[in-house]
This record gives sequence, structure tokens and C-alpha cells, in this order.
Amino acid sequence: MDYQAILERIAQDVAPLVGDGTPAEYIPALAAVDPRHFGMAIADLDGKVHGVGDWERPFSTQSVTKVFALALALSLGGDSLWEHVGREPSGNPFNSLVQLEYENGIPRNPFINAGALVVTDRLLTLTGDASSEVLEFLRQESGNPELAFDPEVAESESAHGDRNAALAHFMASYGNIANPVPALLDHYFWQCSIEMNCADLARAARFLARHGLRADGSRLLTRSEAKQINAVMLTCGTYDAAGEFAYRVGLPGKSGVGGGIVAVVPGRCTLCVWSPGLDGQGNSVAGVAALDRFTTLTGLSVF
Repeated sequence: MDYQAILERIAQDVAPLVGDGTPAEYIPALAAVDPRHFGMAIADLDGKVHGVGDWERPFSTQSVTKVFALALALSLGGDSLWEHVGREPSGNPFNSLVQLEYENGIPRNPFINAGALVVTDRLLTLTGDASSEVLEFLRQESGNPELAFDPEVAESESAHGDRNAALAHFMASYGNIANPVPALLDHYFWQCSIEMNCADLARAARFLARHGLRADGSRLLTRSEAKQINAVMLTCGTYDAAGEFAYRVGLPGKSGVGGGIVAVVPGRCTLCVWSPGLDGQGNSVAGVAALDRFTTLTGLSVF
């Protein structure tokens, strides 16, 4: 399959949508990003990458890192994680407090903010340094040792992180957070501030297309665990628009409010698309359209 030609066709097809939507305004460091950027990359199972547009320009990964934190927490701590976080779509905004009260402090899934805080808390307990553990994992899987946190983004998130603090304290009141909330929030904000480009993220996510095998051939997850993460990505990875994403794209995917989306074709390849203009659910307008075009043009999906 000629991935480069496909990417060039996709970039041409979605060009009218690039710039639509609005960057994440509630995080000042993200609000200033030009929404007219667009980049997309595809990595095959061996790590060969094809790209188009701004595919080598770093951007703030934000919630995309939740996939990698979840994989690490599962690999180190096993299925006991699921005693603290569910696997069901939320149907509510990613930073909603509503369901936590009805469900005794157990978040619906690991990709809404409350669930990601639980995963980060678990990883902090297991490793002692959750954010650095995620960064080092991403460096190794992407093959890019220069990946780093963005202090400006981390500080911006911390300064405007009252809702996340409320979520963490509420879950702590139910005994579902083990570490001090300020320490947990610090690791969570730094984890979300990691900068990567489309090529880095497409390479880093290959273990999900390789049924749990890392870039060096060692096993991070069992085939069953890799399947589980892909399933939760499909049903919960794009906030409360996961049903629409599954309908249009038909691939496991995880978005972030920095405008990035990672998607997985199990057994074939991984993709990353970035365009900062977001829709009302926090997903990249041009990014979702680009992944829709990819599955339409190639016929590759999980269905």
C-alpha cells in the first residue's frame, strides 16, 4: 500500500477544514497555537514512517499520553487497576464531576480526566515517578531521546487546574486515590505537557498494533491486554464523541486537546494526525476528517 500517496491525497481532501474549530482556550499555552497547522504520519510495524504537512512539528500531546500511562500501569500492576476505574463510555464531558458522585468515586473509564488521574495515581504508586516513567517510555518507543516536557504548558495547566483538583479530591474522599493530591496533580500536568510530533507518536504507539510487543521486540502487554486497551480506545478514546468517531473512522483512537489523535490498525500500522482546531467535544476537526478519509481510501478498519 502506497502510504505516502494516500497521505498526500488526504491532506488535499481535508485542506478546506484545516483552521476550522478553536484551539483549547482554557489552557492559555494552547490557546495561542495557530489552528491552521496540519500534519499526519503513518508508521508500519517495523517503524518506517511516512508523513505529510507539519508531521515533524512538535505539539502538546495532552490526553494522548493517557494511552501510554494506561499501558504502563497495566504492565506493572496488572488487572487490579480495573478495581479503581471502569471501562464504559461516559457520555459526559471529559472533565465532568457528575458521574463520580453517583458511582462512589469510581470513574467510568481511564481516558476521561478522573479516570486518567486514577491511572496516574496507580503509576505513581508503582514507580515513584509517574510522569518521568511515561516520558522515558515514549523516548524508547519513538526512538527519539530528545522528547521533553514543556514547562510553560505544565505551569499553564497547573494554574488553571481547579477542575482536575476537584476530581482528585472527590475521588480521594472515597479512598480511590492513594497518593497526596498535590503530588498526583503535579505528575498528571507534567505528563500532559510532553511535546511530540506525529512521527514520534505514530512510532510510540506501535506496541498496540504489534499486539503488545515493544519496539525492541520485548513484550510490554499480553495480546489480551493490548486488545483491551484498543477496545477502550475505540469506545472511550475521543471523549463523549466516541460513538461518532467509531462510526466515521472505525479504529481505536485517542485524542488530546492539543489537537493530536493517535489511531491503531491492529496488525498493520499506527497513525497520528495533528491539527489544533477543536470541535465542541475537544477533538481535532481536521484530524477526525483525515482519519475518516484514511479508512475510506484504504478500507482498513476493525470492522
